Amino acid sequence: MKAKNVEIDDLNEASPWWSRACLRVDETIAAQARARQAQLTKPPGSLGRLEDAAVRLAALQRTPQPSLQRVWISVFAADHGVAAEGVSAFPQAVTGEMLRNFAGGGAAIAVLARSLGASLDVVNLGTVNDPGPIKGVHRAIVAASTANFCEAAAMSAAQLEAALAAGAASVRAARDAGAQLFVGGEMGIANTTAAAALACALLQRAPAELTGAGTGLDAAGVARKIAVIERALALHAVAGSDHERLRRLGGFEIAALAGAYVACAQSGIPVLVDGFICTVAALAAQRLNPGCGEWLLYAHRSHERGHAAVLDALHAQPLLDLGLRLGEGSGAAVAVPLLRLACDLHNGMATFAQAGVSGATA
Repeated sequence: MKAKNVEIDDLNEASPWWSRACLRVDETIAAQARARQAQLTKPPGSLGRLEDAAVRLAALQRTPQPSLQRVWISVFAADHGVAAEGVSAFPQAVTGEMLRNFAGGGAAIAVLARSLGASLDVVNLGTVNDPGPIKGVHRAIVAASTANFCEAAAMSAAQLEAALAAGAASVRAARDAGAQLFVGGEMGIANTTAAAALACALLQRAPAELTGAGTGLDAAGVARKIAVIERALALHAVAGSDHERLRRLGGFEIAALAGAYVACAQSGIPVLVDGFICTVAALAAQRLNPGCGEWLLYAHRSHERGHAAVLDALHAQPLLDLGLRLGEGSGAAVAVPLLRLACDLHNGMATFAQAGVSGATA
């Protein structure tokens, strides 16, 4: 079945693009992949979750021989008005400065992308200290920053739609490049505050349960961050839908990630979700369009408080648990070789018949 292209600007459609149907997983291919796993020269199930990953990727890619040679990484960067509340250990200027580091190859995700031979797409959605045009950085400016959500909604309706559309635009580029896997990353000072606030609103959890140290806050800083989120939740308690919660409490990069995840599911591209912020974006994406959930694989369990609770809410089983909390898509990039090996084992191992090896007798 050919993937239907995502169209985000069709004004003749009554429903927003992000609510339209996602592609279904190919269960016939999944059954074929499971049957092959049962015939490979190993005890059944002995490769554990590597077997499950290969079968899942085969079904998502609609091929008996899944492959992850063409990986696309999009890193979305944006600033947050709530940074004014002193919720980060780093100054807000870092967001714009890191755009140059991404493009210059010095950031962790740039190193990982080179090592993987992956395409790296860096998207500037708006920073307070705008660095201007940078080679290798796409400008999709929504605004210099979201509003401080302790005082007003983080985004206007138009800004939210622009951020969602920016995510879909990156997916179109990935699809046109023949990407076999999409990894989303993020950068934005104060975005763990936005992610924690949004997760609290979506899951009806207390800020103390989901709020962590982010870039390295001490205990007093975490307590201040919790108090800020409590103020924001009280202000926006009237939000009546998950779309509205995303508008009021999210960030441009969180919305772009959510839009990208939905667009991937509509376009037939598997997604590998990174850490806490990306997982909150995945939660928001599934609230916007539940059909996208089948297309999301989860890379790792981060060290950020709250990530485990969000993963549990999504019934997600991440591949790795390495104590990571960098963001940028780095944890997902680290997990790509594992998935590549799962594909290689699935495709390259001999069956009992091919190898002339006796199979199990009971």
